[in-house]
Formats: sequence, structure tokens, C-alpha cells
Amino acid sequence: MKFLTAPFILLVRFYQGAISPFTPAACRFEPTCSSYMIQALQTHGLFYGGYLGIKRILRCHPWGGKGYDPVPTSPQPSPKKREKENKK
Repeated sequence: MKFLTAPFILLVRFYQGAISPFTPAACRFEPTCSSYMIQALQTHGLFYGGYLGIKRILRCHPWGGKGYDPVPTSPQPSPKKREKENKK
């Protein structure tokens, strides 16, 4: 599965080294959005990790949140799954 995420991680690393130094620091979160994307891809793989990273980038704006926001260690269960677990 690492071979699927490696090209995307390389793209983010390219952004961090070649583009980000020339733009103003604007990320409102810790870790930064690009670091969050890499951690999410490494932890959760291409699809769920990519989803988490994109969701985070979309929240990074002046009216969004700010502060410490780590990558979740495990995926959140769907509402149907939670309902089934609560009935047990």
C-alpha cells in the first residue's frame, strides 16, 4: 500500500520545499496542513488519508478553526456502525 501513497507524499514534499517557502505562512493549525496530509497518508492510506487531508485543507481559512489538530489514530465508525455497537 505504501507504493500508492508514495507519489502523493512526494508531491506534498515538493510543495513544502519548492512552493511553500515563497508564500506567506497562513496555516492556522498545528501541525501544518501539508504535514497533516503526509501523516494522514502514512497512517490511513491513500483514500481515507487523502480524504482527511483534503478535509483539513478546506477547513484552513480565516473563518475555520485553529490550534492543535492531530491526525486521528483510527477512522471514525459510520453512524450505522455506532448505532449497532450501542445496541449491543
